Amino acid sequence: MVITHIVDDFLFELFPEAENDTEKLTSILKRYYTLGPFEPEVELKDSTIEVSIDVDRINADKGKFDKLVKYAESGKLDKAIELADELIENAPNISEYHRVRGQAYSEKGDQEEAINSLIDALKWNPKNEWALLMIGNIYARFKQDMETALKYFDKVLEVKPDDYHALNNIGVQLFETGRKEEALEYLNKALEANPKYPNTLFAFAMIAYRENDYSKAFEYSTKSLRNQDKKDELYDNAVKMALSSAKELTGEIDGLGIAEEYMQSLSDRFDVDIKMEADPEIPTAATMQYAEVYQRNHHLIKYKPNHPAVAHLVVHELMHLELREEARVENVNKLFTTTDSTKASFRLTFKKDAERLKKKGVPESNVRGFMDSMADGLNRQVFNTPIDVFIEDRIYNRFEEIRSFQLLSLHANTMEGADANTRPDIIKNAPNKVISASTTYGLVHALQLKDLFGLDLIGEFKPKRKEVETATKFYEEYLEHKDDKEAGIEYDLIQFWAEDLNLDRYFNLVDEKSQNNSADSVLDKIESDPYGLDEDDPSKDRKMKTFIEKHGGDDINMAVAMYMVGALQYFEGMDKSKIKEIAFDIAKVGTAGIDPKKDGYRIPSIPDSNFSGYQTLAYFYVSWTLAIPEMVPSLGLSFKEEYEVACEFNSL
Repeated sequence: MVITHIVDDFLFELFPEAENDTEKLTSILKRYYTLGPFEPEVELKDSTIEVSIDVDRINADKGKFDKLVKYAESGKLDKAIELADELIENAPNISEYHRVRGQAYSEKGDQEEAINSLIDALKWNPKNEWALLMIGNIYARFKQDMETALKYFDKVLEVKPDDYHALNNIGVQLFETGRKEEALEYLNKALEANPKYPNTLFAFAMIAYRENDYSKAFEYSTKSLRNQDKKDELYDNAVKMALSSAKELTGEIDGLGIAEEYMQSLSDRFDVDIKMEADPEIPTAATMQYAEVYQRNHHLIKYKPNHPAVAHLVVHELMHLELREEARVENVNKLFTTTDSTKASFRLTFKKDAERLKKKGVPESNVRGFMDSMADGLNRQVFNTPIDVFIEDRIYNRFEEIRSFQLLSLHANTMEGADANTRPDIIKNAPNKVISASTTYGLVHALQLKDLFGLDLIGEFKPKRKEVETATKFYEEYLEHKDDKEAGIEYDLIQFWAEDLNLDRYFNLVDEKSQNNSADSVLDKIESDPYGLDEDDPSKDRKMKTFIEKHGGDDINMAVAMYMVGALQYFEGMDKSKIKEIAFDIAKVGTAGIDPKKDGYRIPSIPDSNFSGYQTLAYFYVSWTLAIPEMVPSLGLSFKEEYEVACEFNSL
């Protein structure tokens, strides 16, 4: 194949870098039409330039050359050498065949044969920069002959003065031989040529670490990670450097002092009293005890004093308070609550999983405890993940001094989450849907860790494609609000993400301004507003509202009907003997009368029960209907229609 160009002004417009110089133009055309190792012949003829491309050779050998490179890069060195020999026998004039052969021999440890192959590569193409660079590395690294190495390195720079690969390699080799000042000259030029080249950024991190400058080592190693696109030896070394320098930095920085200053600023800003207290006995590294929950006049942060990343976790808890107070100022703060009804919904959804555990011989009480712990753990992720990504972004941008604490903390937490979702014992016993949802939320954290610090722990979760896609969608939704965050927007994300994962029935998200702090207040609200239409509340089940609108009327007590839904879900799958026990317990409570307007009814056989009057009546009717139906007419409770409505709703 021959391409003929007329040498005129138009051709120089196509290749302006030639600067109207035909000699330059010839070189540029040769480089432009080179495909892999296959170089064309370029010949200047009077007013034309002919570019001859050996299409047949390219078609015949390109596939083999691609395979050769793949063998070399994947460590199949003997196969690479064998294929290189075959290609060289057919076309010894192609420099890249010799270069890859030399690379394979070098990685096998045969540096003499590597040099021979690389010399052959340079005989056919004296400007083969990769061959020049590689032979220079061999002389510097394996022969400790820096002067000879520099001869080859300088040739690279003659061919391409701003070649940051070469500049970086020269700098690293010089540093390794103790010539620091010369090394920095080359490394600075490499960084100037490409400020995002991860190898050079890591080189600066390495130099800083060896000089005990852990702050710069941390800065450059995380910059290197953020600019890497694959996991290889450089990535592994940069991760080790980032974590190691972070650990060293935490010993140099008064992280708790920074947290205390932040705490005081929050106290002044929102006119609230906040205190900190060291407590080595708490189960977590740091926890916030809100004043209204603990009946105090101040918020209290407890923390483990010897935890390596405790400063970050204390600031994280304070940031929770900041977001809450910002939402309160705008009257958009919400409460995340669970009730017997939401817990029953979880048990009902995963009834088959519970039955499977029972068949394995797990006691019923243990199964219920396990399922409740799964529900609690999942709800913690549902609530915290959308809030935490906003918090971590603020910490990263506002508290640069404790980024080292933050990295260690996020790395540990993400690895812990990945382990929890991939452990064989958990996979064996936990519902698949729960593991998948938990993995998805964990991946959101992993995406942010990669975004902030460059550490890629996504693979640690062993995720399915759908989980990665959903987590990516969630993270992109967060990014849309990150830089211009509205107060309380995190609650919308809590709701939307849960709906996408079909988890919204396992919790209630309600306006703080219209609720008490008790979880039971969510269901109590039904009694005063059974239709749930008076408040703008995205966490309300839309299906329930539509159903109530259709079935509600003056003859039906919808508060009782909705409590009956919770009762039906609570009793779902329960042994009839257990339901009968509860029925008799409620009857005993009822001997003194049940006032629909009163609260505080406790049923001995229902743990942690603290029912309103209507809720007690609903459980009374449902338990007797399920366990002792023939006796229901004698109860004197005219809730037949409410029960029918509840059954219909529960079947949706």
